[in-house]
Amino acid sequence: MTAARTLAEFALGLRYEDIPATVLERARISLIDTVGAASFGAHLPWSRMVAAYGSSNSAPGEAQILGTSLRVRAPFAALANGAQAHAFELDSLCQPSVGVHPGASLTAPALAVGQELGASGKALMTAFVAGFEVMYRIGDAARHSSEHLGFHAPGLTGVFGGAVVAGCLHGFDVDRMAHALGIGGSMCSGLIEFSKSGGGMVKRLHLGRAAEGGVLAASLARDGFTGPAQVFEGKFGFLTAFARDAEPQRLTANLGTVWHTEKAMLKRYACHITAHVPVTAILDLKAQHGITGADVASVTVWGNEKMVSHHTINEPGDLAMAQYSTPFCVALALHRDPLDPRNFSEENLQDAAIRETCRNVSVQVLPESEQKNRFSCRLVVKLKNGRELDILAHDFEGMPHRPLTRDALGAKFRRLTTGIAGFEDDRVLTRLHAIADVANVRTLFD
Repeated sequence: MTAARTLAEFALGLRYEDIPATVLERARISLIDTVGAASFGAHLPWSRMVAAYGSSNSAPGEAQILGTSLRVRAPFAALANGAQAHAFELDSLCQPSVGVHPGASLTAPALAVGQELGASGKALMTAFVAGFEVMYRIGDAARHSSEHLGFHAPGLTGVFGGAVVAGCLHGFDVDRMAHALGIGGSMCSGLIEFSKSGGGMVKRLHLGRAAEGGVLAASLARDGFTGPAQVFEGKFGFLTAFARDAEPQRLTANLGTVWHTEKAMLKRYACHITAHVPVTAILDLKAQHGITGADVASVTVWGNEKMVSHHTINEPGDLAMAQYSTPFCVALALHRDPLDPRNFSEENLQDAAIRETCRNVSVQVLPESEQKNRFSCRLVVKLKNGRELDILAHDFEGMPHRPLTRDALGAKFRRLTTGIAGFEDDRVLTRLHAIADVANVRTLFD
Protein backbone atom coordinates (compact mmCIF):
# COMPACT_ATOMS: atom_id res chain seq x y z
CA MET A 1 0.00 0.00 0.00
CA THR A 2 1.74 3.17 -1.16
CA ALA A 3 1.30 6.56 0.46
CA ALA A 4 -0.36 7.90 -2.69
CA ARG A 5 -2.94 5.12 -2.65
CA THR A 6 -3.67 5.56 1.06
CA LEU A 7 -4.16 9.30 0.55
CA ALA A 8 -6.33 8.64 -2.49
CA GLU A 9 -8.58 6.28 -0.53
CA PHE A 10 -9.01 8.84 2.23
CA ALA A 11 -9.81 11.69 -0.16
CA LEU A 12 -12.34 9.73 -2.17
CA GLY A 13 -13.97 8.23 0.91
CA LEU A 14 -14.58 11.61 2.54
CA ARG A 15 -18.20 12.70 2.75
CA TYR A 16 -19.48 16.18 3.51
CA GLU A 17 -21.60 14.86 6.37
CA ASP A 18 -18.55 13.31 8.03
CA ILE A 19 -16.53 16.53 8.17
CA PRO A 20 -16.67 18.30 11.57
CA ALA A 21 -18.44 21.66 11.55
CA THR A 22 -15.31 23.47 12.78
CA VAL A 23 -13.34 22.07 9.85
CA LEU A 24 -15.97 23.17 7.33
CA GLU A 25 -15.98 26.63 8.89
CA ARG A 26 -12.21 27.03 8.48
CA ALA A 27 -12.41 25.77 4.90
CA ARG A 28 -15.22 28.19 4.05
CA ILE A 29 -13.38 31.14 5.61
CA SER A 30 -10.24 30.25 3.63
CA LEU A 31 -12.29 30.04 0.42
CA ILE A 32 -13.95 33.43 1.03
CA ASP A 33 -10.63 35.05 1.85
CA THR A 34 -9.07 33.67 -1.33
CA VAL A 35 -11.89 34.86 -3.58
CA GLY A 36 -11.28 38.36 -2.21
CA ALA A 37 -7.51 38.12 -2.69
CA ALA A 38 -7.82 36.78 -6.24
CA SER A 39 -10.40 39.38 -7.22
CA PHE A 40 -8.12 42.15 -5.93
CA GLY A 41 -5.12 40.57 -7.65
CA ALA A 42 -6.87 40.47 -11.03
CA HIS A 43 -6.14 44.12 -11.72
CA LEU A 44 -2.42 44.08 -10.99
CA PRO A 45 -0.16 44.25 -14.04
CA TRP A 46 1.46 40.83 -13.60
CA SER A 47 -1.95 39.21 -13.13
CA ARG A 48 -3.24 40.84 -16.28
CA MET A 49 -0.39 39.26 -18.21
CA VAL A 50 -1.31 35.79 -16.92
CA ALA A 51 -5.04 36.33 -17.54
CA ALA A 52 -4.31 37.60 -21.05
CA TYR A 53 -2.28 34.46 -21.73
CA GLY A 54 -5.16 32.34 -20.50
CA SER A 55 -7.89 34.11 -22.43
CA SER A 56 -5.91 34.18 -25.67
CA ASN A 57 -5.00 30.48 -25.53
CA SER A 58 -8.17 28.97 -24.12
CA ALA A 59 -11.37 28.14 -25.92
CA PRO A 60 -14.47 29.65 -24.27
CA GLY A 61 -15.39 27.81 -21.08
CA GLU A 62 -17.41 27.89 -17.88
CA ALA A 63 -14.62 28.69 -15.41
CA GLN A 64 -14.40 32.35 -14.42
CA ILE A 65 -11.20 34.31 -13.99
CA LEU A 66 -12.05 36.06 -10.72
CA GLY A 67 -12.39 39.82 -10.74
CA THR A 68 -13.10 39.80 -14.48
CA SER A 69 -15.88 38.77 -16.84
CA LEU A 70 -13.64 36.24 -18.59
CA ARG A 71 -14.74 32.61 -18.68
CA VAL A 72 -12.23 30.06 -19.94
CA ARG A 73 -11.41 26.36 -19.68
CA ALA A 74 -10.52 24.98 -16.27
CA PRO A 75 -6.69 24.73 -16.59
CA PHE A 76 -6.41 28.37 -17.68
CA ALA A 77 -8.78 29.59 -14.97
CA ALA A 78 -6.80 27.65 -12.36
CA LEU A 79 -3.56 29.21 -13.62
CA ALA A 80 -4.94 32.74 -13.58
CA ASN A 81 -6.80 32.49 -10.27
CA GLY A 82 -3.90 30.81 -8.49
CA ALA A 83 -1.55 33.55 -9.66
CA GLN A 84 -4.06 36.25 -8.78
CA ALA A 85 -4.67 34.85 -5.30
CA HIS A 86 -0.93 35.00 -4.62
CA ALA A 87 -0.47 38.20 -6.61
CA PHE A 88 -0.15 40.55 -3.66
CA GLU A 89 0.84 38.55 -0.56
CA LEU A 90 -2.77 38.30 0.61
CA ASP A 91 -3.53 34.58 0.48
CA SER A 92 -3.84 32.22 3.44
CA LEU A 93 -1.26 29.92 5.03
CA CYS A 94 -1.16 27.50 7.97
CA GLN A 95 0.04 27.53 11.55
CA PRO A 96 2.12 25.49 12.17
CA SER A 97 3.57 26.09 8.74
CA VAL A 98 4.52 23.22 6.47
CA GLY A 99 5.03 25.21 3.26
CA VAL A 100 1.46 25.22 1.97
CA HIS A 101 -0.81 28.06 0.84
CA PRO A 102 -4.21 26.38 1.11
CA GLY A 103 -6.38 29.21 -0.15
CA ALA A 104 -4.64 29.75 -3.48
CA SER A 105 -3.65 26.11 -3.98
CA LEU A 106 -7.16 24.74 -3.43
CA THR A 107 -9.64 27.51 -4.30
CA ALA A 108 -8.25 28.08 -7.80
CA PRO A 109 -8.57 24.46 -9.02
CA ALA A 110 -11.76 23.85 -7.01
CA LEU A 111 -13.63 26.75 -8.61
CA ALA A 112 -12.20 26.08 -12.06
CA VAL A 113 -13.12 22.40 -12.16
CA GLY A 114 -16.30 22.89 -10.12
CA GLN A 115 -17.63 25.52 -12.51
CA GLU A 116 -16.65 23.49 -15.54
CA LEU A 117 -18.54 20.46 -14.21
CA GLY A 118 -21.42 22.38 -12.64
CA ALA A 119 -20.62 20.91 -9.22
CA SER A 120 -22.56 21.70 -6.06
CA GLY A 121 -21.23 23.78 -3.21
CA LYS A 122 -21.15 20.72 -0.94
CA ALA A 123 -19.09 18.77 -3.48
CA LEU A 124 -16.67 21.69 -3.80
CA MET A 125 -16.23 22.05 -0.04
CA THR A 126 -15.71 18.31 0.42
CA ALA A 127 -13.04 18.34 -2.28
CA PHE A 128 -11.45 21.42 -0.67
CA VAL A 129 -11.12 19.69 2.71
CA ALA A 130 -9.81 16.48 1.12
CA GLY A 131 -7.19 18.47 -0.78
CA PHE A 132 -6.22 20.40 2.34
CA GLU A 133 -5.72 17.29 4.44
CA VAL A 134 -3.59 15.57 1.79
CA MET A 135 -1.56 18.65 0.90
CA TYR A 136 -0.78 19.55 4.51
CA ARG A 137 0.51 16.04 5.22
CA ILE A 138 2.83 16.17 2.20
CA GLY A 139 4.31 19.46 3.39
CA ASP A 140 4.53 18.11 6.93
CA ALA A 141 6.41 15.00 5.77
CA ALA A 142 8.89 17.25 3.93
CA ARG A 143 9.51 19.05 7.27
CA HIS A 144 9.37 22.42 5.52
CA SER A 145 12.88 21.81 4.19
CA SER A 146 12.27 22.56 0.51
CA GLU A 147 13.00 26.26 0.80
CA HIS A 148 16.42 25.55 2.31
CA LEU A 149 17.16 23.85 -1.03
CA GLY A 150 15.97 26.82 -3.07
CA PHE A 151 12.43 25.71 -3.93
CA HIS A 152 9.34 27.80 -3.18
CA ALA A 153 7.39 25.25 -1.14
CA PRO A 154 3.79 26.10 -2.17
CA GLY A 155 4.80 25.73 -5.81
CA LEU A 156 5.51 22.10 -4.95
CA THR A 157 2.82 21.12 -2.45
CA GLY A 158 0.06 23.01 -4.24
CA VAL A 159 0.13 20.65 -7.21
CA PHE A 160 -0.93 17.71 -5.04
CA GLY A 161 -3.71 19.66 -3.35
CA GLY A 162 -5.03 20.73 -6.73
CA ALA A 163 -4.86 17.20 -8.11
CA VAL A 164 -6.89 15.87 -5.17
CA VAL A 165 -9.50 18.63 -5.46
CA ALA A 166 -9.92 18.03 -9.18
CA GLY A 167 -9.97 14.25 -8.79
CA CYS A 168 -12.66 14.41 -6.12
CA LEU A 169 -14.86 16.68 -8.24
CA HIS A 170 -14.42 14.36 -11.23
CA GLY A 171 -15.47 11.39 -9.08
CA PHE A 172 -12.28 9.39 -9.57
CA ASP A 173 -11.69 5.86 -8.40
CA VAL A 174 -8.66 5.15 -6.22
CA ASP A 175 -6.42 4.09 -9.14
CA ARG A 176 -6.99 7.32 -11.03
CA MET A 177 -6.47 9.48 -7.95
CA ALA A 178 -3.22 7.70 -7.10
CA HIS A 179 -2.03 8.25 -10.67
CA ALA A 180 -3.02 11.92 -10.49
CA LEU A 181 -0.75 12.29 -7.45
CA GLY A 182 1.99 10.38 -9.27
CA ILE A 183 1.71 12.69 -12.27
CA GLY A 184 1.61 15.72 -9.99
CA GLY A 185 5.07 14.95 -8.66
CA SER A 186 6.51 15.87 -12.05
CA MET A 187 4.60 19.16 -12.13
CA CYS A 188 6.29 20.61 -9.03
CA SER A 189 8.25 23.81 -9.66
CA GLY A 190 9.22 27.21 -8.33
CA LEU A 191 12.61 28.64 -7.34
CA ILE A 192 13.03 31.09 -4.49
CA GLU A 193 15.89 33.00 -6.16
CA PHE A 194 13.53 35.98 -6.59
CA SER A 195 14.22 36.79 -2.93
CA LYS A 196 17.91 37.32 -3.66
CA SER A 197 18.14 38.86 -7.12
CA GLY A 198 14.76 40.39 -7.93
CA GLY A 199 12.34 39.33 -10.62
CA GLY A 200 9.62 38.98 -8.03
CA MET A 201 6.78 38.70 -10.55
CA VAL A 202 7.68 35.04 -10.91
CA LYS A 203 6.78 34.42 -7.27
CA ARG A 204 3.16 35.22 -8.13
CA LEU A 205 3.23 32.61 -10.88
CA HIS A 206 4.20 29.70 -8.63
CA LEU A 207 0.73 29.30 -7.11
CA GLY A 208 -0.88 29.60 -10.53
CA ARG A 209 1.35 26.93 -11.98
CA ALA A 210 0.66 24.68 -9.00
CA ALA A 211 -3.10 25.03 -9.46
CA GLU A 212 -2.83 24.48 -13.20
CA GLY A 213 -0.52 21.51 -12.64
CA GLY A 214 -3.04 19.90 -10.30
CA VAL A 215 -5.80 20.26 -12.87
CA LEU A 216 -3.56 18.93 -15.64
CA ALA A 217 -2.46 15.93 -13.56
CA ALA A 218 -6.08 15.03 -12.77
CA SER A 219 -7.20 15.56 -16.38
CA LEU A 220 -4.52 13.21 -17.68
CA ALA A 221 -5.24 10.60 -14.99
CA ARG A 222 -8.93 10.76 -15.89
CA ASP A 223 -8.05 9.63 -19.41
CA GLY A 224 -5.79 6.78 -18.27
CA PHE A 225 -2.39 8.53 -18.07
CA THR A 226 -0.21 7.02 -15.33
CA GLY A 227 2.31 8.22 -12.78
CA PRO A 228 4.76 6.46 -10.44
CA ALA A 229 3.17 4.56 -7.57
CA GLN A 230 5.73 5.67 -4.97
CA VAL A 231 5.78 9.31 -5.99
CA PHE A 232 6.34 10.40 -2.39
CA GLU A 233 8.44 7.77 -0.63
CA GLY A 234 10.29 6.23 -3.58
CA LYS A 235 14.07 6.31 -4.10
CA PHE A 236 13.72 9.30 -6.45
CA GLY A 237 10.34 10.47 -5.17
CA PHE A 238 9.18 13.83 -3.89
CA LEU A 239 10.62 13.49 -0.38
CA THR A 240 14.05 12.66 -1.76
CA ALA A 241 14.13 15.22 -4.54
CA PHE A 242 12.54 18.19 -2.79
CA ALA A 243 13.22 17.64 0.92
CA ARG A 244 15.86 16.76 3.48
CA ASP A 245 15.41 14.75 6.67
CA ALA A 246 11.88 13.89 5.58
CA GLU A 247 9.53 11.82 7.74
CA PRO A 248 7.45 9.67 5.35
CA GLN A 249 5.22 8.36 8.14
CA ARG A 250 3.66 11.82 8.40
CA LEU A 251 2.17 11.40 4.92
CA THR A 252 -0.68 9.25 6.18
CA ALA A 253 -0.72 9.88 9.93
CA ASN A 254 -4.09 10.34 11.63
CA LEU A 255 -6.17 10.56 8.47
CA GLY A 256 -9.75 11.32 9.42
CA THR A 257 -8.97 11.88 13.09
CA VAL A 258 -6.68 14.93 13.06
CA TRP A 259 -7.99 17.73 10.83
CA HIS A 260 -5.22 20.02 9.61
CA THR A 261 -7.76 22.26 7.84
CA GLU A 262 -8.33 23.86 11.25
CA LYS A 263 -4.79 25.25 10.99
CA ALA A 264 -5.67 27.65 8.16
CA MET A 265 -4.35 31.15 8.88
CA LEU A 266 -5.47 34.38 7.21
CA LYS A 267 -3.31 37.40 6.53
CA ARG A 268 -4.14 40.94 7.65
CA TYR A 269 -1.59 42.80 5.57
CA ALA A 270 -0.35 42.55 1.98
CA CYS A 271 3.08 41.31 2.96
CA HIS A 272 4.93 38.11 3.72
CA ILE A 273 3.63 36.29 6.78
CA THR A 274 7.00 36.66 8.53
CA ALA A 275 6.35 40.40 8.84
CA HIS A 276 2.84 40.12 10.28
CA VAL A 277 3.80 40.08 13.96
CA PRO A 278 6.35 42.93 13.61
CA VAL A 279 3.79 45.01 11.71
CA THR A 280 1.12 44.26 14.33
CA ALA A 281 3.59 45.24 17.07
CA ILE A 282 4.32 48.53 15.30
CA LEU A 283 0.60 49.30 15.10
CA ASP A 284 0.28 48.56 18.83
CA LEU A 285 3.16 50.94 19.62
CA LYS A 286 1.66 53.66 17.42
CA ALA A 287 -1.66 53.31 19.20
CA GLN A 288 -0.13 53.27 22.69
CA HIS A 289 2.41 56.06 22.27
CA GLY A 290 1.13 58.19 19.39
CA ILE A 291 4.35 57.89 17.41
CA THR A 292 4.76 58.28 13.66
CA GLY A 293 7.50 57.30 11.24
CA ALA A 294 8.98 60.78 11.52
CA ASP A 295 9.70 60.17 15.22
CA VAL A 296 11.75 57.01 14.67
CA ALA A 297 15.55 56.87 14.44
CA SER A 298 15.95 53.09 14.16
CA VAL A 299 14.23 49.76 14.76
CA THR A 300 15.72 46.42 15.75
CA VAL A 301 13.61 43.35 15.10
CA TRP A 302 14.45 40.02 16.72
CA GLY A 303 12.69 37.17 14.91
CA ASN A 304 13.23 33.67 13.57
CA GLU A 305 16.18 32.47 11.52
CA LYS A 306 14.24 32.57 8.26
CA MET A 307 13.43 36.23 8.84
CA VAL A 308 17.16 36.88 9.09
CA SER A 309 18.22 34.68 6.15
CA HIS A 310 15.39 35.39 3.68
CA HIS A 311 13.64 38.60 4.69
CA THR A 312 16.35 41.06 5.75
CA ILE A 313 16.10 43.21 2.61
CA ASN A 314 16.96 46.83 3.36
CA GLU A 315 17.03 47.99 -0.27
CA PRO A 316 14.15 46.20 -2.04
CA GLY A 317 14.42 46.56 -5.80
CA ASP A 318 10.78 45.96 -6.66
CA LEU A 319 7.41 45.74 -5.00
CA ALA A 320 7.50 41.96 -4.61
CA MET A 321 10.81 42.17 -2.74
CA ALA A 322 9.42 45.04 -0.64
CA GLN A 323 6.47 42.87 0.44
CA TYR A 324 8.96 40.09 1.19
CA SER A 325 11.17 42.45 3.25
CA THR A 326 10.65 42.70 7.01
CA PRO A 327 12.47 46.09 7.19
CA PHE A 328 10.28 47.60 4.47
CA CYS A 329 7.04 46.29 5.98
CA VAL A 330 8.00 47.69 9.39
CA ALA A 331 8.90 51.02 7.79
CA LEU A 332 5.65 51.15 5.84
CA ALA A 333 3.65 50.42 9.00
CA LEU A 334 5.35 53.35 10.73
CA HIS A 335 4.43 55.76 7.93
CA ARG A 336 1.18 54.38 6.45
CA ASP A 337 -1.80 52.14 7.29
CA PRO A 338 -0.74 48.57 6.40
CA LEU A 339 -4.33 47.29 6.62
CA ASP A 340 -4.99 48.98 3.27
CA PRO A 341 -3.30 46.82 0.62
CA ARG A 342 -3.17 49.79 -1.72
CA ASN A 343 -0.51 51.33 0.51
CA PHE A 344 1.91 48.63 -0.63
CA SER A 345 2.51 50.65 -3.77
CA GLU A 346 5.25 51.78 -6.12
CA GLU A 347 4.73 55.30 -4.81
CA ASN A 348 5.45 54.24 -1.25
CA LEU A 349 8.28 51.97 -2.36
CA GLN A 350 10.00 55.09 -3.72
CA ASP A 351 9.01 57.37 -0.82
CA ALA A 352 12.21 58.87 0.58
CA ALA A 353 11.08 58.82 4.23
CA ILE A 354 9.96 55.18 4.08
CA ARG A 355 13.19 54.15 2.34
CA GLU A 356 15.25 55.91 4.99
CA THR A 357 13.39 54.16 7.80
CA CYS A 358 13.79 50.84 5.97
CA ARG A 359 17.57 51.29 5.89
CA ASN A 360 17.51 51.81 9.64
CA VAL A 361 15.73 48.54 10.48
CA SER A 362 18.05 45.72 11.54
CA VAL A 363 17.02 42.08 12.00
CA GLN A 364 18.52 39.56 14.44
CA VAL A 365 17.65 36.10 15.70
CA LEU A 366 15.40 36.05 18.78
CA PRO A 367 16.77 33.88 21.62
CA GLU A 368 14.89 30.60 21.99
CA SER A 369 14.01 31.49 25.56
CA GLU A 370 11.76 34.30 24.26
CA GLN A 371 10.13 32.32 21.45
CA LYS A 372 6.56 31.21 22.02
CA ASN A 373 6.08 30.20 18.35
CA ARG A 374 7.81 30.72 15.02
CA PHE A 375 6.30 34.21 14.69
CA SER A 376 7.52 35.52 18.05
CA CYS A 377 9.31 38.86 17.75
CA ARG A 378 10.83 41.52 19.93
CA LEU A 379 11.05 45.06 18.60
CA VAL A 380 13.10 47.91 20.04
CA VAL A 381 12.15 51.24 18.50
CA LYS A 382 14.61 54.06 19.14
CA LEU A 383 13.04 57.49 18.84
CA LYS A 384 14.88 60.59 17.73
CA ASN A 385 14.35 62.12 21.17
CA GLY A 386 16.43 59.31 22.72
CA ARG A 387 13.53 57.32 24.11
CA GLU A 388 13.30 53.55 23.50
CA LEU A 389 10.13 51.49 23.11
CA ASP A 390 10.36 47.73 23.63
CA ILE A 391 7.65 45.20 22.77
CA LEU A 392 7.53 41.38 22.69
CA ALA A 393 4.75 39.98 20.47
CA HIS A 394 3.71 36.50 19.43
CA ASP A 395 0.57 36.61 17.29
CA PHE A 396 -1.90 38.59 15.19
CA GLU A 397 -5.58 38.43 14.35
CA GLY A 398 -6.06 35.76 11.70
CA MET A 399 -4.08 32.97 13.37
CA PRO A 400 -5.98 29.73 14.17
CA HIS A 401 -6.20 30.47 17.89
CA ARG A 402 -7.15 34.10 17.20
CA PRO A 403 -9.35 33.94 14.09
CA LEU A 404 -10.83 36.87 12.23
CA THR A 405 -14.40 37.60 13.25
CA ARG A 406 -17.06 37.36 10.57
CA ASP A 407 -17.23 41.17 10.53
CA ALA A 408 -13.46 41.51 10.17
CA LEU A 409 -13.43 38.95 7.36
CA GLY A 410 -16.24 40.84 5.63
CA ALA A 411 -14.39 44.15 6.02
CA LYS A 412 -11.27 42.67 4.44
CA PHE A 413 -13.32 41.13 1.62
CA ARG A 414 -14.95 44.48 0.85
CA ARG A 415 -11.61 46.31 0.94
CA LEU A 416 -10.28 43.86 -1.63
CA THR A 417 -13.29 43.83 -3.95
CA THR A 418 -14.48 47.43 -3.85
CA GLY A 419 -14.44 49.13 -7.23
CA ILE A 420 -14.50 45.94 -9.32
CA ALA A 421 -16.99 46.49 -12.11
CA GLY A 422 -20.05 44.27 -11.82
CA PHE A 423 -18.89 42.67 -8.54
CA GLU A 424 -21.61 42.93 -5.90
CA ASP A 425 -19.49 42.17 -2.87
CA ASP A 426 -22.29 41.80 -0.30
CA ARG A 427 -24.27 39.40 -2.48
CA VAL A 428 -21.19 37.31 -3.31
CA LEU A 429 -20.16 37.26 0.34
CA THR A 430 -23.61 36.04 1.37
CA ARG A 431 -23.50 33.27 -1.24
CA LEU A 432 -20.03 32.16 -0.19
CA HIS A 433 -21.04 31.97 3.47
CA ALA A 434 -23.94 29.73 2.38
CA ILE A 435 -21.98 27.79 -0.23
CA ALA A 436 -23.26 24.45 1.06
CA ASP A 437 -26.71 25.46 -0.24
CA VAL A 438 -25.47 26.36 -3.74
CA ALA A 439 -26.66 23.82 -6.30
CA ASN A 440 -24.25 24.88 -9.05
CA VAL A 441 -21.08 26.88 -8.33
CA ARG A 442 -21.26 28.43 -11.80
CA THR A 443 -23.83 30.80 -10.30
CA LEU A 444 -21.66 32.03 -7.41
CA PHE A 445 -20.58 35.26 -9.10
CA ASP A 446 -23.56 35.90 -11.40
